[in-house]
Amino acid sequence: MMGEGTGPVWRCRDRVIRLGARPLVMGILNVTPDSFSDGGRYLATDAAIQRGLEMAAEGADILDIGGESTRPGAAPVPADEELDRVRPVMAGLCNALPSAGRPLLSVDTRKAVVAEAALAAGADILNDVTALRGDPAMVEVARRYGAGVVLMHMQGDPESMQLDPRYRDVSVEVCEWLRARVAALVEQGLAVETLAVDPGIGFGKTVEHNLCLLARIGDLAALGRPVVVGLSRKRFLGTLTGKPVEGRVAGSLAGLVYACLRGAHVMRVHDVGASVDALRVLEAMRREESRACSG
Repeated sequence: MMGEGTGPVWRCRDRVIRLGARPLVMGILNVTPDSFSDGGRYLATDAAIQRGLEMAAEGADILDIGGESTRPGAAPVPADEELDRVRPVMAGLCNALPSAGRPLLSVDTRKAVVAEAALAAGADILNDVTALRGDPAMVEVARRYGAGVVLMHMQGDPESMQLDPRYRDVSVEVCEWLRARVAALVEQGLAVETLAVDPGIGFGKTVEHNLCLLARIGDLAALGRPVVVGLSRKRFLGTLTGKPVEGRVAGSLAGLVYACLRGAHVMRVHDVGASVDALRVLEAMRREESRACSG
């Protein structure tokens, strides 16, 4: 079993993670020409595999490979094109990484054909921005492989989600939507231990919505499932700091530490090395706080 925490168990095929001892770092590997942060940088298979190996060496617990951008305004990518981007990278990383103790491998897709190919190549996790609603075959693929699944909340779709997002109470609505989604998927045959939840920072949310969700991560953690948060370099950080994408590392780290203090279990990040360092310091301070309080 990976991890020694007291939080929820997350089963990802034959890997079992006990969350809570420390937050896990999920490194983002975009195999796309148009992702908002690093579009085109790792489009070539060799470059993507090398970047995955670098993130593993930097301490990533999970590598999340995606072949379709879901940034605001992004158009869908044909399945065969997404397959051509993702499959060789997933296979290459499975071959290049040691079998014992390697990072978990995740595929960021909303298409069942891509998910199945990635799982056949060795992926452990399906990270789906539609929470398995976008493709009716996704649930069966996840069930058959026993894959870990990240269910993300999104209002609208990537092409239109930021036009005019509205909520009465964003935290309550997102939590209730994810609670209902978990229940529906369990009814459809997925094991609850395979499911994680993601509030979808920046996916159909304003700056204020994002900040409210981060402040109330504990509400989402109360669902009893692992909480995945992806805020790295996102637009709301640029709004808050006035910085372009490449200048948002400090803001991303501040958000990462805050989200972890509020109850997040997995942080999806671009800057793996810096994120791992920040969490090491946070973990050391928590240990010292615990000793001081018990002494």
